[in-house]
Amino acid sequence: MVHDITDFNMGYFSLKGKNAIVTGGNTGLGQAFSLALAKGGANVFMPSIMPDDPEHNALLEAEGVKAVYMSADITKPGVPREIVEKCVETLGSVDILVNCAGICPCADVLEYTRAQWDPTIAINLTAAFEMSYEAAKYFIPQKSGKIINICSMFSWLGGQQAPAYAASKHGIAGLTKAYCDELAQYNVQVNGIAPGYFQTRVAAASAGNPERSKWIVDHTPEGRWGDIHDLMGATVFLASEASQFVNGHVLAVDGGFLTR
Repeated sequence: MVHDITDFNMGYFSLKGKNAIVTGGNTGLGQAFSLALAKGGANVFMPSIMPDDPEHNALLEAEGVKAVYMSADITKPGVPREIVEKCVETLGSVDILVNCAGICPCADVLEYTRAQWDPTIAINLTAAFEMSYEAAKYFIPQKSGKIINICSMFSWLGGQQAPAYAASKHGIAGLTKAYCDELAQYNVQVNGIAPGYFQTRVAAASAGNPERSKWIVDHTPEGRWGDIHDLMGATVFLASEASQFVNGHVLAVDGGFLTR
């Protein structure tokens, strides 16, 4: 269908009536993604291994939407299917999936073993694939859906003391492109958001190291760490009809970090 440019309006950014799954949506950067979707009008289903956060739920519900928490380990067999089915059972559909849950254990190269590698790949990459696979079972027949994979600066860069994190984030950028290639024919958009340096639990070691923190700020053209607020507009855009022809793209929200 061809639209006239005069048809465009701010309603294209609305998520009203949509139902979103945000893995790890009740902690860290996940809170920004889930709240952004709620402010856009979407109900939010949050599977997480972390405890329920009633205060965060209240923030979402204050936007006039439903906030549903589910205690879940997305690395366990069958759990991604249960999550998607429970979302559909509870909210009526699944329209948006944000693969956010992740970990980043760090160690010197000779101390970094399968003990760190295996759980990182399982959570950051394999679980994101399984969640996407289960969501696609609904997206394909309904001929619509949005998948947003949370990538990283390390989707492009190396990563001292965190080889599994870097490998998993390279992998999820590849998954984004591969699933776009598979699902675009069904009007499903698959994109990624790559946050720059934000002061979260994952980045605590860097934020707490004055020398490292100064290097990050100096390397970022905007001259600061990211504020969690900076991610919210990109989330609504990629989850909404406004990004209907954006597909297979990884959007860096990094203050220009990659340009320097």
